Amino acid sequence: MKRLSLFFCTVALALSMPLAVFAEDVKIGLMCPLTGKWASEGQDMQKIVKLLVDTANNAGGVSGNKIVLFVEDDAGDPRTAALAAQKLISNGVVAVIGTYGSAVTEASQNIIAEADVLQIGTGSTSIRLTEKGLPLFFRTCPRDDSQGRSAADVITKGGFKKVAILHDNSSYAKGLAEETRDILKKDGMSLVFFDALTPGERDYMAILTKLKATEADLVFYTGYYPELGMLLRQKKQMGWNAAVMGGDATNHPDLVKIAGTEAAKDFLFVSPPLPQDLDSDVARKFLEDFKGAHSSLPGSVWAVLAGDAYKVIESAIANGQLKSKDMAAYLKKLENFSGLTGELGFDEKGDRRGAFYRLYKVDADGRFVLQP
Repeated sequence: MKRLSLFFCTVALALSMPLAVFAEDVKIGLMCPLTGKWASEGQDMQKIVKLLVDTANNAGGVSGNKIVLFVEDDAGDPRTAALAAQKLISNGVVAVIGTYGSAVTEASQNIIAEADVLQIGTGSTSIRLTEKGLPLFFRTCPRDDSQGRSAADVITKGGFKKVAILHDNSSYAKGLAEETRDILKKDGMSLVFFDALTPGERDYMAILTKLKATEADLVFYTGYYPELGMLLRQKKQMGWNAAVMGGDATNHPDLVKIAGTEAAKDFLFVSPPLPQDLDSDVARKFLEDFKGAHSSLPGSVWAVLAGDAYKVIESAIANGQLKSKDMAAYLKKLENFSGLTGELGFDEKGDRRGAFYRLYKVDADGRFVLQP
């Protein structure tokens, strides 16, 4: 009898508790590198978007609509990204956030576009991604020509005379290298080296020896942080003291772990602001919530840009746009939206309006220090 009484009490209590009632489920996909060499970026992207989705749903949803998040690992690999995109489409998502890496995003573009689903890239800066005329493709990151101009300005103002540019033949790195080269040539700067390395290798002494022979006083590397870390470490080992600068794909704390603190010292890079340098009220509140949930800040700004992508989708939903094409039309008109990384909007091509690059230097303790 006691057990029966306890059972009925439990049922009565459950029936008396208010249940969240949602008007409609809105399915959103996140494609990011949860494994592979960029896994730390993707893992932060997942943490950020999940935190934002949970926050919205716990508050009753977005205009009463529940957000359902589907996450697929693209492993930082174009073939895997194509499969990830297909899986998300099969789950019926109306929008896809991601991904990191221009070639990886490009592998998913046509699949998502042919399904008439909205896509917002987060770390894919290659110019050609928004030159294809895909009406449902957007990105919260800037593009390479904007970064190329910023990099060229730093090089010119820095007084460097012999500049070498090194890339890795990826869509992003080669595009940035070519943009910066062309701008420097227009500015009257002559380059002493322009070539590519093979990503994923462990020994870069051969390419470093070629670079040293040019007597370059600055090497601008436009590829990603894992290879740059090896370059800095081996450059230190060979006793070469030329300055090295990187693009925004070198903006990651693992760079110092790979290179070593001493080898990374004085390394320069241009990048959107680091998470700790985001100073808006929206950013401060978000970073406080993230730190409360994960006991640390995101490792780089690229993961935060995935949060921006979610926030603009959320804004579209809040304004009654629940279908992909309606969301895209809404985003084309969006201006001065208070995102996590600052105010943003999109032009007709889907590119983020405005530039927000900064210059950073690695100090003697391996910290990334914003330069005036």
